[in-house]
Amino acid sequence: MLTPPAGMSSYVPPWVAKDTDRFPRMLRREDGKLEVVNALSVVAGEGALADAKAFKALMNHLLQVDQQRTVIMVQVENEVGLLGDSRDRSAAADGLFNLGVPDKLLDFLRSEWDSLHPTFKVIFAGLHSVLQVPAASSNRSWAETFGDNARADELFMAYHYAHYVEQVAAAGREVYSLPLYTNAWIPMPFEGDSVGESTIASGGGQPGEYPSGGPTPSVLDVWFNFAPSLNFLAPDIYAGDYGRVLSAYSHRGQALFIPEQRRDEYSARRMWEAIGAYGALGACPFGIDSLSVSESAFARHYNLLASVSTVVTRARLRPESIFGFYFDEFKSADDDRPIVKLFNGLELTITRAFVFGKPGPAFGLVVELEPCRFLFIGAGYKVQAASTSSTAVFTGVLHAEEKRVVDAKKGLLETGRRLNGDETHSGAFINMANVNPDYGDVPIPVLFPARTMIAEATFYSLDRSQVPGS
Repeated sequence: MLTPPAGMSSYVPPWVAKDTDRFPRMLRREDGKLEVVNALSVVAGEGALADAKAFKALMNHLLQVDQQRTVIMVQVENEVGLLGDSRDRSAAADGLFNLGVPDKLLDFLRSEWDSLHPTFKVIFAGLHSVLQVPAASSNRSWAETFGDNARADELFMAYHYAHYVEQVAAAGREVYSLPLYTNAWIPMPFEGDSVGESTIASGGGQPGEYPSGGPTPSVLDVWFNFAPSLNFLAPDIYAGDYGRVLSAYSHRGQALFIPEQRRDEYSARRMWEAIGAYGALGACPFGIDSLSVSESAFARHYNLLASVSTVVTRARLRPESIFGFYFDEFKSADDDRPIVKLFNGLELTITRAFVFGKPGPAFGLVVELEPCRFLFIGAGYKVQAASTSSTAVFTGVLHAEEKRVVDAKKGLLETGRRLNGDETHSGAFINMANVNPDYGDVPIPVLFPARTMIAEATFYSLDRSQVPGS
């Protein structure tokens, strides 16, 4: 990698680091002065050529030695962008910034305006009217076109970073066409997050506080268009509203993948939302190699997901038939909002599992196997069903079984035990308990603990016409 990992070029070989004629550095403004940054320029020098040559050699090496195809995708660079300023202040960068904005960028924004990410259209709300008059937007500098501000700087950097990464990615794809992606250090607070959200893992919410020019939501479309050799752009998520980030990076229907996130239980629970609700290819904890299996919060989650992976893959062929979710540690009932999901005539309400003591955290997937029949995966939640028919007067559990995996590869399950009576609250709901449910002060063991964390249930409804006097 010659471009900045996490905003800096710390992985370059010594001969690159010392040769500033071939590999010039970026400059940033600090306290009114320009200072040299440990980041190679993406607008001048031979960095892109050298990086592309090295990446091509790497991909060729993989092609030759990885006969078992262990490597299934490759990340190109790491969290690219400039830290400490909103754009490169070198003479080469200033020259390009003061020239007219490239016509291919203006033409792209003009033709694709309606499909651009909402964040971009909010930031550059006044741009649309300008773009409608090509003569008014041509031969104007970046500042004249987009404003003399950090967001214009970020757009400038994104345009050039995308071109740089495209040159590298295209070179690798020439010899070995594995899926390729680039990851993003996302702003924090993220869109819609509270201002008080922790920024330890992000730096802040302004370009330069996070790497300016990286594939963040406001410039995703620029990256999509000018780095077409990448299959998708991936967010690293350490804080903020997990679901909101997933939604932002599902833009234009691109594949969703989380290459970095926290490695604790808090993060592992969120994986189920990514897999079930957003169809993510995967969610990966950063630093997992420095934990033993017994220490890793992800171990049980990955084991469970692996055991039902065929079932999940089949369900995702019908995206409306699968849903993923989580609940964090319980704070107060006022903070808990039920999750409501519609499936073919049934409204499912998902809340924390029934307990006598303190409710616990939860995670899970709901898979509709056929109308009124569902597979429930996970722990810590309960599901109640209600018919959407205006004439229905009752809905309950008709049949429920705990399942265990017989053949994970084929997706075959068998019944471990029938659930009834206390286990379904006499047919009122499906209770996917935690491993150690809290009994509080109640001495009667009517709560069955999670074992396989897989259950199947069929619901039924009665119509008013079936119940005289109703």
